[in-house]
Amino acid sequence: MRRILLLPLLAAFACQQPAPLDKCITPRPQQVETLGGVLNLERPLHLATEVPEAEAAMLAGYLTATDLPLADPLSADDRARLPELRLAYSDDASLPVSEEGYRLTVSRRGVEILSRGDAGLFYGLQTLLQLHDHYGQALPCVRITDAPRFPYRGLHLDVSRHFFDKEFVKKQLRMMARLKLNRFHWHLTDGAGWRIEIDRYPLLTEVAAWRHGSTWQAWRDGGYRYARHDDPEATGGYYTKAEIREVVALADSLHITVIPEIEMPAHSEEVLAVYPALSCSGRPYTTGDFCIGNEATFEFLENVLTEVMELFPSKWIHIGGDEASKTGWTSCPKCRERMRHEGLTTVDQLQSYAIHRISDFLAQHGRRLIGWDEILDGGLAPDAVVMSWRGEEGGRKAAAAGHDVVMTPGSHCYFDGYQDNPTTEPQAFSGYLPLRKVYAYDPAPETMPGHERIQGVQANLWTEYIPTPQQAEYMLYPRLFALAEVAWSDPARMDYTDFHRRALDLTARARRAGYNAFDLTNEQGERLESLGEVDHLARGCRVDYATPWSDRYPAAGVATLTDGIRGSWSYNTRWQGFLESDVEVTIDLGQNRELHEVTADFIQWFSAWVWLPKQVEIALSDDGREFRTIATLRNDYPEHAERPEFRAFGWQGADRGRYVRYRAIHNGRPGGWLFTDEIIVR
Repeated sequence: MRRILLLPLLAAFACQQPAPLDKCITPRPQQVETLGGVLNLERPLHLATEVPEAEAAMLAGYLTATDLPLADPLSADDRARLPELRLAYSDDASLPVSEEGYRLTVSRRGVEILSRGDAGLFYGLQTLLQLHDHYGQALPCVRITDAPRFPYRGLHLDVSRHFFDKEFVKKQLRMMARLKLNRFHWHLTDGAGWRIEIDRYPLLTEVAAWRHGSTWQAWRDGGYRYARHDDPEATGGYYTKAEIREVVALADSLHITVIPEIEMPAHSEEVLAVYPALSCSGRPYTTGDFCIGNEATFEFLENVLTEVMELFPSKWIHIGGDEASKTGWTSCPKCRERMRHEGLTTVDQLQSYAIHRISDFLAQHGRRLIGWDEILDGGLAPDAVVMSWRGEEGGRKAAAAGHDVVMTPGSHCYFDGYQDNPTTEPQAFSGYLPLRKVYAYDPAPETMPGHERIQGVQANLWTEYIPTPQQAEYMLYPRLFALAEVAWSDPARMDYTDFHRRALDLTARARRAGYNAFDLTNEQGERLESLGEVDHLARGCRVDYATPWSDRYPAAGVATLTDGIRGSWSYNTRWQGFLESDVEVTIDLGQNRELHEVTADFIQWFSAWVWLPKQVEIALSDDGREFRTIATLRNDYPEHAERPEFRAFGWQGADRGRYVRYRAIHNGRPGGWLFTDEIIVR
């Protein structure tokens, strides 16, 4: 049974210019049939429900918080004179099979929404309310038959790196309901802070939820130190159990399941700072990995999960499972003994042992484990669900093997990346993910083996560089509008031009409703240099590499630097990467030529360990043996600057030569990259 919790959001989306039927509905419905005529809502609708009493009360309570004109309770004679809003369950064979599907019919006599389940009635109301937003008191007569493509349509929010209070979370749930999203993945624990009250372990909220440093960067630069809650310099926070119950109740009323995430066996620095005996070293501030050989580790995790399951009715419980260093396990006597006793030969198998054991524990309580795709390493627990983030490979592998999968690859679903020009946008993490790219994603193409095991798709908002609620909304919207359509709509009916027009309208409405959405009307778009090819003297010429490019970022291989194609805002596209290495190449122009320019672009992207060169040296030669330096250029952009920078290093003047040697000197940082896209010679 759902509690009656009201949703005031939609009333704020005031009627604007009318739009053609399905052109004003997001996500786009599957089937729209125009019936002709108009339903006049100058007379209010009287509500008639043919559903169980509790559901009827929930729907009625929900509708009172919208601006849809509804009549007060009336006599039978009065009701007969008013148009009807009929909400009813039905097993009509013509209805979508999914209980989230619905059929909405608007006629001159009133409105009817039929569905096989209460979620479908709720989503039918969302469509009706969008029609009312656009058409006001004159609703077009129409029949809309609709159902979601995927059962899992999610949003992930990281509240560990930066804490956002319950009201912010509830506000995003309301927008999720409008977009017909139905899974809220709440990333409650990570090294940057523990965010959920656990009665049995009070230090988790007395210390591990607090830190020195008002932002994640300040905490990082200060040595990743935690603080007591009563320290005057402490920042952070956590949700009380009462607050979590309040959020879960609201989500339930909006047909959203809240999936909690409790990180293990890694990303647990905050836990091991206050309970260091659960680490392999037994000392705080030494690792983020639990000791898998220590039985006390499983006692702790099971106790925590028991309290978590008391708060969250979700069938799925997320345990993270990603990015364990595993280094301490190899030398830990307890872990080695565990491996010997269980017949394990690798640390991947040791992690798999931990995942299987937690999966069994959750199964005993009627729950199901879901984790990031690293849970595949060493062998996957039979009933576990894989959330694929390291590209699509893990998800494809799991789906082909018969496991349920949620797709959330960083390439299309990580909303902590820039959505516009990285040099002018607010600080973000890495990557460039514009609206168009989100919309283009297909989580389960029919040619993919096991595509039927893809449960859905999820947007992930990680918050290392997102310290405020305002910036979080800026990063979410309108990209979440696009992912909602990817999750719900038939790919055959999706069209970016049509969606972009709807996104402009929906973004404007969201901003008026108090959401700090990115202003799509001012989008600059892709890096201009990447939109067309550049012609120059070196195009198509031979390039000899004195330093090799990295196989991880080869671009077009040996042709990259003279093929006339420039890189985009994403460094993993047409940019060629050099790891811990200079870039030294020689271009043969084929003959001695008069030269006036030699230039190449480089990137600094601090969070991705990509830096501008320390220095650039440009030299010319007539014979390819004796070179004369014509330019030495030093970089003045600070190495610690975290804002991305795209900068040209070049020479202009007058000289002659056949061979051009271009050398960009690495700044010496271990693990650092140089990226360049084209050496232009004129």
